[in-house]
Amino acid sequence: MTSWLLLGATEGGLFDLDATLPLMAVQVVLLTFILNSLFFRPVGRVVEEREGYVTTSRAEAKQKLAQVERLEADLRDQLKDARVSAQKLIQEAEQDSDKLYREALAAATADANASREQARREIDTQRESALSQLKTDADKLGDLIVDRLLAAK
Repeated sequence: MTSWLLLGATEGGLFDLDATLPLMAVQVVLLTFILNSLFFRPVGRVVEEREGYVTTSRAEAKQKLAQVERLEADLRDQLKDARVSAQKLIQEAEQDSDKLYREALAAATADANASREQARREIDTQRESALSQLKTDADKLGDLIVDRLLAAK
């Protein structure tokens, strides 16, 4: 004990070699085993499950995103085709309406020309009739004047 005194170590010091050190080692090993079985394994299992869930969710999200992109591309193609079809229909409708307009204009012009020609013929006929009536009336009037002048003499 004197040798301990000379070094300045007292009993119960930091490096006291009694049963405390093995007991502490057993307690640490026992605590590690208990914590591992009660806490770390369940938490590790939950973390692994969560990691698996996140991994599968990300994979599903990537698949859904790829599907959405395919659907979006399909919809864009359909929209493009619909626009092209609509443009064709509009052009065809414009051509049809232009054709109908031209046909109606030609028919109206032909009707107007026919009516004008008919009116001209009627006017010519009435003029000829009026001239012949006027000539007949002039002849009668001339004969009447001659008859009265001869009768007055």
